[in-house]
Amino acid sequence: MEESNKITITGSNAGEHLAIAGGQYRILVSGDATNGRYAIIEMNVPPGGGPLPHAHPEIEELFYVADGEVQFKTDSGPVTAATGAFIRIPLGGGVHAFKNISDKRAKLLCTVMPAGLDKMFEEISAAGPGQAIAITQKYRQQVYPADYFDGKK
Repeated sequence: MEESNKITITGSNAGEHLAIAGGQYRILVSGDATNGRYAIIEMNVPPGGGPLPHAHPEIEELFYVADGEVQFKTDSGPVTAATGAFIRIPLGGGVHAFKNISDKRAKLLCTVMPAGLDKMFEEISAAGPGQAIAITQKYRQQVYPADYFDGKK
């Protein structure tokens, strides 16, 4: 789809809603609307929720913690990011994961450049149990075991 120069507004309940890893994701701006340059995803992460350690060397990822508290883990060690925090995973960035460490839902705004993770999330949401790893590999994402960071800093 060709990108339009028309201003768009995504309403507070609009956008595609997806069930991902026990959370609710909402596509605010799809890659289809930006000619694949970027996508913006709202991530509502339940207590204890978050992805396995993973890396995506071909994608830059930006997170803004809109509400709640999440712990980001990288090879540099864990960091708690509370409401208002901003996290940048650079292009070619390393292994990372996040987990909601609070007792209430956390809300993250995630921008990915280029787009593509939005399509991956759509497929994972529509897939049956046990298919997520195969789908992530299709999108050239690298997924690591849950204990990947154990014993690191």
